[in-house]
Parts: sequence; structure tokens; C-alpha cells
Amino acid sequence: MQKIRLTMAQALLHFLDRQFVSVDGVEYKFIQGVLGIFGHGNVTGIGEALERSPGELLYIQGKNEQGMVHAATAFAKQKNRRQIFACTTSIGPGALNMVTAAATATVNRIPVLLLPGDNFASRQPDPVLQQLEVPGDYTVSAADAFKAVSRYWDRIARPEQLMAAAVQAIRVLTDPAETGAVTLALPQDVQAEAYEYPASFFEKRVHYIDRRPPAPNALVRAVQLLQVKRRPLIIAGGGVLYSSATQELAEFAETFAIPVAETQAGKSSLAWDHPMNVGAIGVTGSLAANRLAKDADLIIGVGTRYSDFTTASKSAFTHHQVQFININVSDFDAAKLHGIALTADAREGLAALHKSLSALHYRAAYGVAEIADWKQRWDAEVDRLYAIEHNEGLAQTTALGVINQTIEPSSVVVCAAGSLPGDLHRLWRAPQPKTYHMEYGFSCMGYEVSGAFGAALAEPNREVYALVGDGSYLMLHSELVTSLQEGRKITVLLFDNHGFQCIHNLQRGHGSDGFGNEFRYRESSTGRLTGSYLPIDFAAHARSLGAKAFKARNADELKQALLQAKHETLTTLIEISVVPGTNTDGYESWWQVGVPEVSACAKVIEAHQDMKARIDAVKLI
Repeated sequence: MQKIRLTMAQALLHFLDRQFVSVDGVEYKFIQGVLGIFGHGNVTGIGEALERSPGELLYIQGKNEQGMVHAATAFAKQKNRRQIFACTTSIGPGALNMVTAAATATVNRIPVLLLPGDNFASRQPDPVLQQLEVPGDYTVSAADAFKAVSRYWDRIARPEQLMAAAVQAIRVLTDPAETGAVTLALPQDVQAEAYEYPASFFEKRVHYIDRRPPAPNALVRAVQLLQVKRRPLIIAGGGVLYSSATQELAEFAETFAIPVAETQAGKSSLAWDHPMNVGAIGVTGSLAANRLAKDADLIIGVGTRYSDFTTASKSAFTHHQVQFININVSDFDAAKLHGIALTADAREGLAALHKSLSALHYRAAYGVAEIADWKQRWDAEVDRLYAIEHNEGLAQTTALGVINQTIEPSSVVVCAAGSLPGDLHRLWRAPQPKTYHMEYGFSCMGYEVSGAFGAALAEPNREVYALVGDGSYLMLHSELVTSLQEGRKITVLLFDNHGFQCIHNLQRGHGSDGFGNEFRYRESSTGRLTGSYLPIDFAAHARSLGAKAFKARNADELKQALLQAKHETLTTLIEISVVPGTNTDGYESWWQVGVPEVSACAKVIEAHQDMKARIDAVKLI
């Protein structure tokens, strides 16, 4: 048997460089490279391997560990999970900075490989700098924090353990039903230890992602249920896009006259003006979709995990005979809401269901005019919100209208947190698949700029826009510098509304007068943050980092800034001043939150009683 003597870190990179996936006969190099920040836990191990023997793996220098993992997640999401980046850090704080982003990837079912440095396996220099010591269990290190947020976790305590661990890591990363963050903790001494690895370990490996068809009996059960239902509604989730099932979805909806509502992850599955697309569903949904959901006697969930925002905390579906058919590659998600589980790839599931229903000449009971009327009414509402004129300045919905009508249809918009996701879900008119990139599984503040950089890595021929509030921007914007370093232009559209206004609205909607959510000076008279707004020049900040920057205070200035930014070759930031509280709200949806049962404020007690009444009225599913 031929053997190759390498350090564990060198062997890991050599192995990763030889992994490929095959989908529908098309082969992709799975791991494109490594995002990293070096420290004493990885610089002389995997750092040396990246310097001397990276193979075809691209190294990208991150600026914040959480940010670089968000970028890797966004890259994989935009690539439909067929190509990924790995991320490496030192031990201690460098590693722990990745935990939030690991959870973001796992919640969203997006593959990302995390390679945190770890304590010395030999324990001889213990405790080393940044080592976490747990007196009751000395095997615990900072890397153990990843266990709760990883789909697969392992620690490579001996160099030969890499062979089994690496194979399992790739298995999970390439499994559409199981994927998420995968963590391999790498003790810093073991990274540098050599081993005689068999040459076969480094041979090219192609991992076939075969489309899973529905089980025949499950298909029969689904068809039997569907054929007696008159008013079904399709909920298109992210699985439609990851499966490249947009054409099958359109044909299914058209053939059987079934309206389609979209989740945040599923938005852009159908073009916004498709006759069967009734818009966003749930808490951040359109009136059209939410009204149709209330009257639906069947929900066909395709590639959705049914978050509380999608189901409006399970209040969205009020028909007394409502039932569910769940087409999902994951057994876990397919079993939700007591639905008939059609465990299958989204494209295969839709195609099989289409064939069976066609043989029965099925058609939903909606009149063509009914769905068209709902679409027309909602389109008119979006037009109204896009055209709002506010006495105090630029309304957020108006700004979104200007952006939507000015940028190229092929552009990708990236967002994650604050009030913008609700407005984008409701109002954004996505013309093409994969032009709407929303991280709303975790709604992680700080994803936006990093995610835009990751999307730009994945889509070098498209314009990529990060839509971000001032709160999220202040929390994490470091990969803006990386975009400049790598020559991957992004355009950051920063909505300055002076604070965490989304939560400020939620707070005030449940009895509060507003507390701790706006960026204001502390008043000496009250001791509270109720003074004037902090004057922050975000455009100047972006320029100081090397980006281009503009400011927009009204619709005309915003349009001109967008047109100018389009012709820039460098990352650009547009600071957009918007009036706080000018986002959308409601549309017959509801979100369950905890409201205090006891309070010194009568408004809070009233809000609690209202919440309790709503909870009691929800149909248990």
C-alpha cells in the first residue's frame, strides 16, 4: 500500500481539495477554499499547510470569525449547497466567535465546515493561552460549545483519526436532509503531527446527491387526501430553490390552479408577477396569502420547516378541516403539523404528485378571477406603500420601492434582521430565482454585509446588495473590508432609522412606552437613553475603510445614488435616512410573544390579556 507522510493539517487540506459532488450528472468541486483568521491555535498547523500546500483551495483572510462564517454560509446558500468554504480559527475567543454563525448555518440547513483550533492533546503545556479549564471535566474545551449548534462534531486527538472523521464530515455536509454546520476541533499539537496516510485517502471522491423520490404508498396517501380538497394552498420554502424545482412548482400550480405563497427562504421560487404567486405568507405575509391561508382546506408545504413566522404562530390556518401534505427531503420537517409526510426531494415530489393528479384530472375549486383579484388588490397595496410621501422624510417602504425599481432585475438582495425582512418579504418584487437572499431561520443581526460578500463570491457576474439597518451594521460589518481586499464589489444599502426600531415597534405594541432600543444620548435628568439621536456618519465610516459612499435623504437622491453606485467598481455604501416606524405591519397575521402577566403598567396587563385570548383561540395543530 502506497503511503504519504503528511501532517494532519496537510492531510486534511489535501483530502478536502479532492472532494466533488455530482447532481443530475453535473460535477462540482465541493470545497472551494478556506476562510480564516490565524492565531496560536492554528497558524503553525493548518496555517502552514495553507501557505505551503493548499492545492486548489483558495485562502481568504477574514476580519471577524463570525463574519467569515456568515460569508461561507451565504456562499453555500447562493450555490444551492453544492459548493462550500471551510473556516479556520485559533482556540478560545477566535473559535467561540464562530458559534453564533454556526447556529445560523445549522438552523438554515446550510453546509459549512468549521475547523477551530483546540487545546493541546498532549496536555503538556496546559493551561495554554486562551485555554478554557473545566475542573470537573478536563476533556472540555471551548470547542465543545459547537456541539449544540453542529450537525456533526468531532475532535481529532490523533492524526490517524482524521481519516474516519473527514469522511463522516463530508457525508453530513453533502446530505440535503442532514446538512448544517460541521465542526472538526483540531488540537494545535495534533495539527502539526505527521502520519503515514494511505494514498487512497487522497484519491478524488465524487459524492452523488441522488434525488430521493417519494415512497409509492406515501404518494398514494397524499393523492387520496388532495383529490377531495377544494381549496389547497402551496407554501414554497427554501427547499424549492435548493432542489432547483422552480419550473416544476410553476407547472404544478398552473396545471391544478393552486395558488402559491412563499416563505422567506422560498421567496423568488416564482416570479412576483406569476399569476399563481399570491405573495409572502405568515407574520410578514401579504393580505392575499394570509386570507387564502385562512380559508385553505389543505396546505401543501414544499421544502419548508414551518417556522412560527410562516404559520403565524400556528394561527394562519383556521379552516375547520385543514390538513397538511409536506414534501420535504428531511423526515424531521416532513412530519410537522401532523401532515402526510411525502419525504422526497422537492423536484421529485412535485413531479410525482403532478403525474398522479393529472391522471385524475384534478383541479382546485378556485376561480381564475378569484386569485387574479387577490393579486391585483395586493399589487395595488404595494404600489401605495412604494409611493408614500411622509412629512418628516423618506418612508422605509418608499425607499424599498425606489431600490426595487432602479436596480437590475438580475441583482441579488441580501438581508437578515430588523424591520427590513418583513417589508422585503411583503413588498419586494423578485423577478428571477435566487435574486432574494434572506437569512431568516436565525434572523442573525450582522449577517447582511458578510452575507453579501459571500453571495458576491458565489455570483461574480451579478450586482449584490446588502440591505441592512444601522443596528445590524454597527453589530458586524467587518467583511466589507474583505470585499475590498478580494475585489468583490458589494453595495451596502444602510437604512438609518436611529436604532433597533423593529424591536422598538414590538415593544411598544405590547404595552411599553419604548425603552433601550433607540440610539439616543443619556439624559442627566432622567438617567435614561431618551436624549437626542446620536449623530453617526455612516458614509464617512465606509469611506475611511476604503469604500465609496453616498448619502440619500429623499427618493430622488436615493435613485441617483443607486445609479452612481452601479457604475462603481469598488464596494459602495449608500446611507439612507428613513423615518422610524414607517415599515409595514399586520395584514391579518399574529405572532405569539411572552407578555408579562404582572406589571406596574395597565397597558402591559391589557396586552397580556389580549395575547392570552389570541393564544386560547389558536387551533391546536
